[in-house]
Amino acid sequence: MKVSVPGDKTRKIASKEHNAYVAEGVDKHKATQTAPSSLLKPFSEDFQHSLLARQKSLETQLCKFLGDPFYCNQGFILYKGDSVDLLQKLEWSNIKLDLTVTSPPYNIGKEYEDVMSVDEYIGWCCTWMHQVHRITETNGAFWLNVGYLEVPDKGLCVPIPYLLWDKSPFYLLQEVVWRYGAGVSTKYRLSPRNEKWLFYIKNPQKYTFNLDDIRDPNVKYPNQKKNGKYRCNPLGKNPSDVWEFPKITTGTKRSSKERTGHPAQFPLGIVERVVKASSNPLNLVFDPFSGSGSTGIASVGLGRVFLGFELREDYCKIAVDRFKNFIREKKKEQGKICKQMSLF
Repeated sequence: MKVSVPGDKTRKIASKEHNAYVAEGVDKHKATQTAPSSLLKPFSEDFQHSLLARQKSLETQLCKFLGDPFYCNQGFILYKGDSVDLLQKLEWSNIKLDLTVTSPPYNIGKEYEDVMSVDEYIGWCCTWMHQVHRITETNGAFWLNVGYLEVPDKGLCVPIPYLLWDKSPFYLLQEVVWRYGAGVSTKYRLSPRNEKWLFYIKNPQKYTFNLDDIRDPNVKYPNQKKNGKYRCNPLGKNPSDVWEFPKITTGTKRSSKERTGHPAQFPLGIVERVVKASSNPLNLVFDPFSGSGSTGIASVGLGRVFLGFELREDYCKIAVDRFKNFIREKKKEQGKICKQMSLF
């Protein structure tokens, strides 16, 4: 049901003749969950046992090379420290990554970064991306989320993918455009409303890609045929390389429930799709810039083991508190399901 928007004929932007939202109304705002319901589904006892066994095995190996983690529980392993240093130590082990999903600092002066020159930033990214490549499984993948930065005397909003796309040994399979509605408003240029995800693989001949797990069932013409055969897969359509996910919002009435105190948080929904597409249950998913723990929560919620690195202790605490809250929500959901089953 649409919610009406008050009109005002004295303002062009608020008149039905010029604004379709005033004429037709807007979708009612829905409160977001702390996590998508698909991440809260309980696992079978056998699978839960396998997941914990996989975590304990990895934890034993990690402790030999990295020391004790900041936090480790139910498939979520988090280390506090510099990513380059920790990755160097990780290379000494036999641990291999199945998937890396990350969003590094953009070098734009956020509270969690020291601004470098553009060349220094590219060199730093080159270092840790090469490290990640060396410890990635042959059929593994690397998803990189980056925005924009200023290149002095060259450009104000230069897409970081232009600077980094070929700076690692990974094979770039494609660029995915993440489109969102809310964002920064500007006066002397167009308002930015997208960021990029670069989808890399290690071996272009053999890599994990579970298309059926991420198909979009919202097909406009599901029964359309060509030469007597249905045109669309019965599970849905390929979601394409343009993804629409709302940003994590702030504000008294519209703040996302998954919002944390981290200033640069991407939504669980988008990383959930990435983890489903490019990894399998019990795989090891890695984030060298863990931040608020979005990659970790999506990974554990889908039955993967997560390994994260985070430099700042306050962000480590945010991620752990968020994960603990997620586990509580997951247990509540399991309780509801058990209660419903007992009624039959």
